[in-house]
Amino acid sequence: MRWFSARWFGAVLVAGGLLLPTAAGSETALPTVSGPIAATGIPGNPAHDYPFFASNHDLALHGYVENEYLVNGTASRYETPPTGETGRVLDADHPYTTRIIVRRPADPHRFNGTVVVEWLNVTNGFDADNTWFFAWEHLLDSGYAWVGVSAQRVGVDRMKAWSPKRYGTLDVTQGGTITDDALSYDIYRQVGAVLRHRGAGVDVLGGLRPQHIIATGESQSAFRLSTYVNSVDPLDREYDGFLLLSTLGMHIRTDIARPVFKISTEFDVQDAEAGARQPDSKLFRAWEMAGTSHVDYHLRLSREPLELRDLGTSSEATLAPTCGIPTIGTRVPAGDIMGAAYDELVRWVSGGAPPPSAPKIVVASMVEPHARPELGATAPPARNAILARNALGLAEGGIRLAAMDVPTGLSVGGNTGPGACNRWGAYTPLSVAQLAQLYPSHAGYVHRVAEVSRANAVKGFILNGAAQRTIAAANASTIGTRPAVAHR
Repeated sequence: MRWFSARWFGAVLVAGGLLLPTAAGSETALPTVSGPIAATGIPGNPAHDYPFFASNHDLALHGYVENEYLVNGTASRYETPPTGETGRVLDADHPYTTRIIVRRPADPHRFNGTVVVEWLNVTNGFDADNTWFFAWEHLLDSGYAWVGVSAQRVGVDRMKAWSPKRYGTLDVTQGGTITDDALSYDIYRQVGAVLRHRGAGVDVLGGLRPQHIIATGESQSAFRLSTYVNSVDPLDREYDGFLLLSTLGMHIRTDIARPVFKISTEFDVQDAEAGARQPDSKLFRAWEMAGTSHVDYHLRLSREPLELRDLGTSSEATLAPTCGIPTIGTRVPAGDIMGAAYDELVRWVSGGAPPPSAPKIVVASMVEPHARPELGATAPPARNAILARNALGLAEGGIRLAAMDVPTGLSVGGNTGPGACNRWGAYTPLSVAQLAQLYPSHAGYVHRVAEVSRANAVKGFILNGAAQRTIAAANASTIGTRPAVAHR
């Protein structure tokens, strides 16, 4: 187990906590952890004395507990070259206090040995656990522990305004003097160290012994994690592997020392990733999911109720009627692919074979590069792609689930309209007449769904359980009967 590593035995215990040697030859103290922070009201209470975005899924039914902790320490600022080279420590000893939220099995026997650490996404002006939203069912069913890290100023400031009582001591800016999230990389790194070495103070994993600690993030968070992989991880390798969902066109250096698994939605490919493709290697894999939007319908089902409960409004609900196709969010179950990807990454970091290579989404043509100043100085120019599409308008190539190859509705990664409409994509149900033409018999429809789903499971793109659920849903549907009714 990685727990008993040479680095662990080489650590020095001091009065202020555990000191760990870094790859750069310096020593860094683990932060102090306190908590769990008590909640005096149930989620939704107007006093807001409960964890922001506390899960609305029945964790107890899955044998899970959710707790929130304060993490207090001093962080370094790193130089992170936009060219993707190894960075360096600029200066150190900047005090910070942030929070982490932990969802873990209550019974240690349910724990599969892997902790997934998510860099919480702040694109919408608040902390959102977007990769959790994509694949929470698999994480719970498979016994993963999950930790969300509030690493950036926007998310922390929103929580402080939301509940001054609960979050008033949080600060990742050194009293407002460092406002560019320069401390975020070391804060995130230190949380990984706390989980591996049980930290100074409270054991946030409740006695669980992690074998592997996986870093993950989606979109803006995956963009920053890409910088972390390129510039910070070579200095001090706290994470065993990285699962990056929607990196916004960031390249990953070719001489990485840890497995990096990059997953892109259809929207991502047409928006930036087609121009940033890299070949698979011993420590790098990239999958592309046809028929998926940057943020999808499944994510919306989790996030929108939390927005309404904790913020009183939902950006998706407000946005949808303004989009060219108001039914925003694709319905291809990207979480099934994500679940397989997590398991593949765990095998990979355990010394097993890399995940299988996957076909790319077919690009018909590329558009000239354009700058993306909204992502900051480190953002590379993006080249939009025009994707090849079949007669139904569905993207060709990529990992293709039954919802794409045996469709009952059209999931397209992009959309039209203001703001975020494009990245939400769109879903359009097929008409009764179209369904009757495509699937003249129920048995034939089920057979085709089973064929595609089993093939994807054999290839390793989804798990057997996901394939069986898809087949069962097809069998329970009325597709191919009279009248035909779309079910997804």
